[in-house]
Amino acid sequence: MNISVVIPLLNEEESLPELSSWIQKVMNNNNFSYEVLFIDDGSRDKSWQVIKKLHQENPCFKGVKFRRNYGKSAALNTGFQKAEGEVVITMDADLQDSPEEIPELYRMITEENYDLVSGWKKVRYDNTFAKNIPSKFFNWTTRKISKIKLHDFNCGLKAYKKDVVKTIEVYGEMHRYIPVIAKWAGFSKIGEKVVTHQKRKFGVTKFGWNRFINGFLDLLSITFISRFSKKPMHFFGIWGTIAFIIGFGITIALIVQKLILMSNQNLSFRQVTDQPLFYLAILAMIIGTQLFLAGFLGEMISRNASDRNHYLIDTDLT
Repeated sequence: MNISVVIPLLNEEESLPELSSWIQKVMNNNNFSYEVLFIDDGSRDKSWQVIKKLHQENPCFKGVKFRRNYGKSAALNTGFQKAEGEVVITMDADLQDSPEEIPELYRMITEENYDLVSGWKKVRYDNTFAKNIPSKFFNWTTRKISKIKLHDFNCGLKAYKKDVVKTIEVYGEMHRYIPVIAKWAGFSKIGEKVVTHQKRKFGVTKFGWNRFINGFLDLLSITFISRFSKKPMHFFGIWGTIAFIIGFGITIALIVQKLILMSNQNLSFRQVTDQPLFYLAILAMIIGTQLFLAGFLGEMISRNASDRNHYLIDTDLT
């Protein structure tokens, strides 16, 4: 099978007939063998009835229905598990992503050997203050932290090699950072394609301002887990040691200063415990000790985890 199209959706009954017809036209015109996986994330409208009808009319259209709303990451992860195509395309169900982009995305994966190609909605039709400006800030921050040169990390229109989606795990709200997850899994050839952004025809957006706050926290989480999940002491131990040394050094300096002043009877001095800097030093030593212990406990947990020696192998000739 050439292509699997994974489409997470929530309450998109009006968009689905037009979207499915559009996808079918593109696939037939390019002679692709394909499947379309609609992942219904707990819709309360008639989306599932529409999906069942589409499946009856064309077996290439398939569906999975969640009992309740789990989020886009859960829908994508389920779709990735079930996808059978050589190339996996993800897109949103609201008709803002154009199926006309599929042939070129497929070509970039199969001919240019990209592991992942992300769409870039260079011209957007979203609200400037509610979505465009926050999105630019979010993408700039993600670029700086991840070192991946993409303009639009959160674009729903992406293409993947099958190996990528079968290797990575998407959970929580990590769908925004799939390129970051893929990079840390060893898939480093990540490309970008300018794609057309359509105006929304039906319904309303399902995302609010809280996605940017949650997104930043998720970025910190995925960065930390990717770098330090198997060596937590390298993070906590270093910062704990630094904090403890700073606090201990300040304490010794205050004591030495007092002893010097005491040796000269003509100079007045303050008790070490009367100085605010002493309590800051004590606080630094306590925080340093706690960080070190956190790293030690994390190291113990990591060493006893069932997947402590689970590594992603690209090729095995044994």
